[in-house]
Amino acid sequence: MPSILIADDEARISGFIDKGLRAAGFATSVAKTGPSALSLALTGEFDLLVLDVNLPGMDGFEVLEQLRGSGSRLPVIMLTARVELHDTIAGLEGGADDYLGKPFRFDELLARIRLRMRTDEPAVVLEMAHKGLTLDIRTRRALVDGRAVELSAREFALAEELIRNAGQVLSREQLLSRVWGYDFDPGSNVADVYVGYLRQKLGSHRIETVRGAGYRLI
Repeated sequence: MPSILIADDEARISGFIDKGLRAAGFATSVAKTGPSALSLALTGEFDLLVLDVNLPGMDGFEVLEQLRGSGSRLPVIMLTARVELHDTIAGLEGGADDYLGKPFRFDELLARIRLRMRTDEPAVVLEMAHKGLTLDIRTRRALVDGRAVELSAREFALAEELIRNAGQVLSREQLLSRVWGYDFDPGSNVADVYVGYLRQKLGSHRIETVRGAGYRLI
């Protein structure tokens, strides 16, 4: 199982990422300071580092500098509320593999993580199938009983979350968190609307409404 180190001192964000990655099949650990992030990253026990820029004790740029200075080639995705071009350039030139601004959607972070993981890692799934429904993660194509179906980026992300948890009930809150992001309005009915879109495109019989609980791919 791929293991990811999350370095972020904001509990709400690190918890959001941690929960989503575990649900997606990754093992995770959380570091809350720059020094602890560097120490853990240098152990060689992780396959990727999600690194926030604003860390206490040592900021993300310093962590990255020392990590690369040690010779480590660990893939690093930097997270930051600083979206100015010079910050992005500093991160990438300092050895980051990718740079994502806050706020972000979890599905975008997950896609970037999959892209940056080592290609020889067998647990990174590139195609998923369930009862005639097939999703190709690389090409973002969906097939229903062998027939191609056009899905928007958000519809695909929702279908991916459902198929990863086929047979399990996912609450509206879980779908909002994993597909739309931690900063999305929890009172929104957007998950219900998009489930409706998927039913129209994939077949109404595939997604079951569990009253008072959420939705389940059957």
